[in-house]
Amino acid sequence: MAKPKVLFVLTSHDKMGTTDKKTGWYLPEMAHPYAEVSPHAEIVVASPKGGEAPLDPSSVEMFKSDAASQDFLANNAATWKTTTKLSDFSGKAKDFAAIFYVGGHGPMFDLATDKTSIALIEEFVAAGKPVSAVCHGPAVFVNAKSSDGTPLLHGVEATGFTNAEEDSVGLSQYMPFMLETEMVGKGSKFAKADEPWGECVKVGKTKAGTPLITGQNPVSAGGVGKEILKAIRH
Repeated sequence: MAKPKVLFVLTSHDKMGTTDKKTGWYLPEMAHPYAEVSPHAEIVVASPKGGEAPLDPSSVEMFKSDAASQDFLANNAATWKTTTKLSDFSGKAKDFAAIFYVGGHGPMFDLATDKTSIALIEEFVAAGKPVSAVCHGPAVFVNAKSSDGTPLLHGVEATGFTNAEEDSVGLSQYMPFMLETEMVGKGSKFAKADEPWGECVKVGKTKAGTPLITGQNPVSAGGVGKEILKAIRH
């Protein structure tokens, strides 16, 4: 029996706002879900521009002692260096069991407002296929809508990188918006760990009844991978 397919989406954005600070997708937020999901599903990787998706260099340094991250870095370079253009998957939700958005600051600048991505999320939701994201990844949901035109996040239990966490890394001033504030503003039932940087994974349900799976921060990434597996096996 063929393995189910899961679409992993990476950012194509590599600069922090108008500065020269490097950003992109965050290593453990790809590595840990990949380790959970890849033994049981075929993973297809996309990005808005296609080709090489920018890896945030700070995440490589910060997680140099993390075995899963370093194993992924050493053995799976093709996954992010040869991504498929996201627009190639428009209209193809039926071919996948779920979609997952990797975090890092990059998605705040491109995927949050990317019309192709928003339409694809709405397509997956309408098809009853789980949608998921971690850390800054849930930025992809803030402009998506339910079939009745209301915000997709309205009334949905969800989490993401918190304002306190953004402030603690000193990057709030560079953000186009504060993710927690925006998710709350869209009517989500925003949840977070008792303390910043604690693990928090939530499985909410959209108005259509489709699972919406989110993780707060890097340590929540593996848990998101586990919940994706549960959802596609349901």
